[in-house]
Amino acid sequence: MAVELNHTIIDAVDKKKSATFMADILGLPAPEEFSHFLIVRTSNNVSLDFLETTDKIETQHYAFLVSEKEFDQIFGRITDRGLPYWADPQQTKQGEINHHDGGRGVYFEDPSGHLLEIITRPYGSQA
Repeated sequence: MAVELNHTIIDAVDKKKSATFMADILGLPAPEEFSHFLIVRTSNNVSLDFLETTDKIETQHYAFLVSEKEFDQIFGRITDRGLPYWADPQQTKQGEINHHDGGRGVYFEDPSGHLLEIITRPYGSQA
C-alpha cells in the first residue's frame, strides 16, 4: 500500500469560523461534524480536522496545489474579502504573488493566524 496523508488536526480559536473560512475560500464542501472536530475534505480525500482550543495557537503552514482556474477563483475570493496576501512566507512582499516554477503562488492567513498558501505548480517541478 502506498503511504498517503489521511488527515491533520488544525487548532483554531473558533473551529466553526476557521473551518468555514477554509471551505469557503478554497471552494470546498461545507465542513462536516465528527466527534469534537469540524472536518473540511479536500478533493484528494485528505481531511483537515479543526479542533477548537483555548491554548495559544502555534501557527502552522498549509499549502494547497490548485489548477490555474482554481487559483483565479480562490485569489478572487481573497481580494474580494480584502484579505492581505503575500508572495513569500516571510510576509515581506505584501500585495504580490510569486511565479515559482513557472506557476503562481500566494500566501494568506486564516482566522486563527495559520499561513495558507495556494500554488499552481509543485515546488521544484521545473528544476
